[in-house]
Amino acid sequence: MRVKELLRRYARGERSFREADFHGADLTEALLAKADLANSNLHGADLHGADLHSARLHGANLVGAILIGTDLSGADLRGADLHGADLHRATLRNANLEGADLHGADLTRADLNGAILHEADLRGAILSADFTGADLRRVDLTEADLTGAILTKTCLG
Repeated sequence: MRVKELLRRYARGERSFREADFHGADLTEALLAKADLANSNLHGADLHGADLHSARLHGANLVGAILIGTDLSGADLRGADLHGADLHRATLRNANLEGADLHGADLTRADLNGAILHEADLRGAILSADFTGADLRRVDLTEADLTGAILTKTCLG
């Protein structure tokens, strides 16, 4: 499916695009709130400034994706591969990132308030982020740079 087709179908009210291939696609500022993109290939896609709040992205391939300023609040990113993704200034409030691979991801100034990061891999990630209220139990923080991270009321148990 092509990007134009995705956006046309979304505008008509369709929300399910599971296992779609958008490798390297330009989805800059796309309005895809509540879209079901579970297990989709978004490897290297440009989602800069996109609205993906409450989207279903579990198991999605977002390796190297550009998610700068993207709204992923309430998104289901369980098991998603975000290895090396650029999430600079992304909003991940209340997002479920359980088991997600964030190895080497840039989370500078990302808002992770209330995010679930159980068993997420944050090795080598840049984490100058707001983790207020985030659940970081069993999160792999090996070699993670927490410089400037805000950890108020964060569960590290």
